[in-house]
Amino acid sequence: MKKFILISALSVLILSCKSNSATNTKLDNKTQVGMKGNWTITAVNYPGSNVIKVNSFDLADSKCFVGSTWKFISNNNKGNFSLNSASCTAYSTPITWFINKEGEFVMKILDEAKAKKVKEGYVLRVANLTDNSFQLIDRIDVAGKMTDVVYQFSRN
Repeated sequence: MKKFILISALSVLILSCKSNSATNTKLDNKTQVGMKGNWTITAVNYPGSNVIKVNSFDLADSKCFVGSTWKFISNNNKGNFSLNSASCTAYSTPITWFINKEGEFVMKILDEAKAKKVKEGYVLRVANLTDNSFQLIDRIDVAGKMTDVVYQFSRN
């Protein structure tokens, strides 16, 4: 009887430790449909700290993303983006993405070389979504202080 109670208690404990991963949540289909279409990043800002250099998505300096074009397809959670700044190396890649109920944008780069290295993708917060604009906000650690990197999108 003691073994049964011990096993039952351990089972309850294990099952109650469910992961709260960004990928283990329900989708926010309404927000996804609102983001459907073609977009351009018009600005990248680090509120209160524009002197830092940020390597966005492990690809390029964050300023190289200004002018980049993005396409989001909401019915299959696919898309792509292209870096096309004259002062940066051109780059284009397919992506898979979704928005969870917590308002988090979850993206994985599907470039053949990157996809093997990126196991979990990138998680950013969606903010200020309108018909013609929205923001993706990344949180980075700068010398022990959490700082926001804000990507401003405008509809094409």
